[in-house]
Amino acid sequence: MTEKAEYDATGLLCPLPVLRANRKLRELPVGGELTVRATDPAAESDFPAYCRQTGHELVSAARDGEVLVFVIRKR
Repeated sequence: MTEKAEYDATGLLCPLPVLRANRKLRELPVGGELTVRATDPAAESDFPAYCRQTGHELVSAARDGEVLVFVIRKR
């Protein structure tokens, strides 16, 4: 079973959503998934760039009203 975690980064501004998500990902085993919720518009480009740079998989990126929701799988 895939270990899952969530992190609420709503209200935080760049670079905090990515930095805090990175900290949470470190706690997960390889293959674990982190769901991040963020309201910073920069997160829309920051999380895909973060995944490209770190090798983690961006499973999905969606919008729920004003909230951006990212699912990242740890590699």
